[in-house]
Amino acid sequence: MYRGKLVFAQLMDHLPLHTFRRCVQRYPGRYPPLSFSHLDQFLCMAFAQLTYRESLRDIETCLRAQATKLYHLGIRGRVARSTLADANERRDFRIYRDFATALIDTARQLYAGERFAVDLAHTAYALDSSTIELSLALFPWAHYQSNKAAVRLHTALDLRGNIPSFVHISDGKLFDIALLDLIAFEPGSFYIMDRGFIDFARLYTIHQASAFFVIRARINLRYRRLASAPVDSTMGLRCDQRIVLTGARSGGYPQPLRRVKFYDAENDKLFVFLTNHTQLPALTITQLYRSRWQIELFFKWIKQHLRIKAFFGTSENAVKSQIWIAISVYVLVAIIKKRYATSASLYSTLQILSLTLFEKTPLHELLASIDHQEPTMDTAKQLNLFEEISGQ
Repeated sequence: MYRGKLVFAQLMDHLPLHTFRRCVQRYPGRYPPLSFSHLDQFLCMAFAQLTYRESLRDIETCLRAQATKLYHLGIRGRVARSTLADANERRDFRIYRDFATALIDTARQLYAGERFAVDLAHTAYALDSSTIELSLALFPWAHYQSNKAAVRLHTALDLRGNIPSFVHISDGKLFDIALLDLIAFEPGSFYIMDRGFIDFARLYTIHQASAFFVIRARINLRYRRLASAPVDSTMGLRCDQRIVLTGARSGGYPQPLRRVKFYDAENDKLFVFLTNHTQLPALTITQLYRSRWQIELFFKWIKQHLRIKAFFGTSENAVKSQIWIAISVYVLVAIIKKRYATSASLYSTLQILSLTLFEKTPLHELLASIDHQEPTMDTAKQLNLFEEISGQ
């Protein structure tokens, strides 16, 4: 019989603890922890994410029921609801933000060679934001509308592996387009966006950074055609034009743009895209935009399978700490999936892990068993963020 570590401890072995300690030292607290460390807090919150706990009392009850195993989980302090609540309230959320960012860097290196729906040598990012609605009575700091509160996740998703390369958490009042002011554009990379990100001055900033964008045009776009390239109408293409903008609000983009029109016969919809890339085939431009759907799946997935809609604390610091730890757990499982070369979906992996955290099965055997028992339900296919969307 295997007498090694518990599954939870094997998972946490993949955390770079030296990096975690540096993050803690970067933001020293007013009251240093005496018996319940920052790592204890992180492990308890990670346990809550992996096992779908609903409240601090739920976390306390479950972990105390396994009191003899807590040391082997890596938890050295005494688990108490009040202690965990105090830690979430007082300990700087930036510790967990910086640690999640470090995990993201590791994951992106692992998935750098991953293929996605488009045969493209460059890195491609899908940009979007998602709103999590809250109770205004409980979260007054996140005032959104007259009678609503909300936080918003502004995200740039690396389409190779569907790893969030950048995440910013704001209250609900920050517009989606503000994401373009927050990220540093990488020369040669593609940024794929929906119409809500149209601001030609900001798009020109991407162009000046030697990066590329693909964005869906608005219906009322005003422009003048300079030239047209031939297109294959049997592939759904309707036009491939070189244009200059003529509208009153388009002065922020002084260079010519490329306009591609595509008819989606399956859904009977006509799409018009704008891009500053002149060499890619027109059909590839449409495929790049279609791959933007991955970020919609990402938001749907984390809202359904991580604890970021019901919060264990009501302060801004507690909410942001919980979200960043949830992102860390998502990225950690992605790292493990790649390191163990398992073909199982993230959904299946989390489901099995949630039931086996206190077992001592070797992690590689556990993941191998998932490969042979992969569910065939449609929902599992839809939520498999590490596979291409069917039809792309």
